[in-house]
Amino acid sequence: MAQFKKLPGVGDKSAQRLAFYVLSMAESEVTQFATEMVQTRRSIQYCSTCYSISRQDRCHICTNPSREQDRLCVLSEPQDVFSIEKTHSFRGVYHVLGGLISPLDGVHPEMLRLPELMSRIQSGAFKEIILAINPTVEGDSTVMYLQSMLQSYQGKLTKLAHGLPMGADIDYADELTLQKALEGRVVL
Repeated sequence: MAQFKKLPGVGDKSAQRLAFYVLSMAESEVTQFATEMVQTRRSIQYCSTCYSISRQDRCHICTNPSREQDRLCVLSEPQDVFSIEKTHSFRGVYHVLGGLISPLDGVHPEMLRLPELMSRIQSGAFKEIILAINPTVEGDSTVMYLQSMLQSYQGKLTKLAHGLPMGADIDYADELTLQKALEGRVVL
């Protein structure tokens, strides 16, 4: 149970449920599960271009010639690439920073992949850079820092919209979410 509790989002009850489930599995299934986990961990690396996870030096997105090479989406973590890809709405390329600026947690700008980002922007012809960063205190700080770094960038610089999620009830939305929804309203 202690090992399962190390996983994000797994509390005492979930860890107990998972541990007892693994105990109920056949030993061969447990061995196969553990072997797959170790082999996957050993084979995964960071893409040398975008810094998402990959099994090769360059990921399948960076090597795909049908991607829009002039649109760059900047994200904080590799799992964000998977979230954006599931929408089937973005056909450009990515750059993963490897975290967010958070001085309280000891994460400073020099610890992120900002020099690599600047190098890509300076050497590429990006028409648009999308900052797809979570709207948290750390995310907003990172976006502000990126905006100051990209002052000389001549293309379109955008960030994700904020507001009410689909199916939300206005009565249950907090003030900041409603404020952002009003600020980001669109013309019909």
